[in-house]
Amino acid sequence: MHTRWQGKCDACGAWNSLSQESAAAPVTGAKASARGKGRVFALEGLAGASLETPRLVSGIAELDRVTGGGFVPGSVILIGGDPGIGKSTLLTQTCAALAGRGSRVVYISGEEAVAQVRLRAERLGLTKMPVELAAETNVEDIIATLSAGPPPGLLVIDSIQTMWSSAIEAAPGTVTQVRGSAQSLIRFAKTTGASVILVGHVTKDGQIAGPRVVEHMVDAVVSFEGDSGHHFRILRAVKNRFGPTDEIGVFEMTGHGLAEVANPSALFLAGRDLSAPGAAVFAGMEGTRPLLVEIQALVAPSSLGTPRRAVVGWDPARLSMVLAVLEARGGLKLGQHDVYLNVAGGLRVNEPAADLAAAAALVSSLAGAPLSPESVYFGEIGLSGAVRPVAQAPARLKEAGKLGFARAIVPANLKDVTDGAPLALSSMSHIADLVAAIAAQRPQAGRERRAASLDR
Repeated sequence: MHTRWQGKCDACGAWNSLSQESAAAPVTGAKASARGKGRVFALEGLAGASLETPRLVSGIAELDRVTGGGFVPGSVILIGGDPGIGKSTLLTQTCAALAGRGSRVVYISGEEAVAQVRLRAERLGLTKMPVELAAETNVEDIIATLSAGPPPGLLVIDSIQTMWSSAIEAAPGTVTQVRGSAQSLIRFAKTTGASVILVGHVTKDGQIAGPRVVEHMVDAVVSFEGDSGHHFRILRAVKNRFGPTDEIGVFEMTGHGLAEVANPSALFLAGRDLSAPGAAVFAGMEGTRPLLVEIQALVAPSSLGTPRRAVVGWDPARLSMVLAVLEARGGLKLGQHDVYLNVAGGLRVNEPAADLAAAAALVSSLAGAPLSPESVYFGEIGLSGAVRPVAQAPARLKEAGKLGFARAIVPANLKDVTDGAPLALSSMSHIADLVAAIAAQRPQAGRERRAASLDR
């Protein structure tokens, strides 16, 4: 900016490139008072009629469960996941399912050509579905094209990091472009009533790349999780304005795409070794769904000055706490042992109710005593060694009884459980009770060999 006429720009060196602008006169008096006043609007109370939110049901039960019963018109969902986990495959199947139900579905790919999307659809056997495709990255062109006809029921943008707006002077993929492109697409969804799915890349630590404000702008954030070494995939709702959070959907990757898993507990428990020590079945909850998984532990003597502590599928800090409680309150000696803990099937467990199952697996491995294959475990362990109750116990017990388990090891002061429980209950009030019960099951040949570690 220059205060006088100048023929040459000091920044770029171009001649006659400067334009004159007049500063606006300051607003004073009555005009300033009028401009400072806002619009008066009416306030309402909490009581009143609330209409049921309509849903666009895809017909894929696991997906509809996570979204809260289907897609809400005008809503925007951000889905993230590791590369190659199956996001595009899931969205292609979703688009085909909705198109087969008569909805207009548009799939915009910013990373692949139309021919590549068609190859995926051919592999999935979905080429006959009336899904509209395009390979485009300019947000203004996408909105102008969709506004020329009837609004789509579902719009998929794969991915938001490839979108760019000509109104923003920044490179595609930058924070400014991602935020501006997402804002334009959200405005399109709210004004037309179209449901929009934005695909987001993730960083090395599993966070969706780009500005965090995008996660606040959208109506739902969904993560697609899984391990490349397993064929299970978990669709998890992290945020949902129109449904429950922490709800999961379970899929199995097959040669024909992603298949729904109606009974994930049976799938996660399939193939387990019933006679091996160090394995305990945890009756957990994922959202509103009870889920049984196997927690495996290996405790072995270490030759290192600092023993190894490795965990897969569980919080490492939680494992350290359980090990400390077993030493301080349970009388075990684990300081010279390597400890490995794994949640079978590639699932990640987050709730504290897994403490008791993890402790049982650790003690079983140290003692060399297999746990009963007909028992399940759940309960939170406090720093004092007390076994604390957890929520939704009836649902956990019902799921265990449905899968043929006969006994549950639970906290002593468990609530909401009546005498009509579907399986026998064994109460544990302290971690020392668990250690004593498992130590009593040790094979006779190994009692002397492990006495130094287990005797209290």
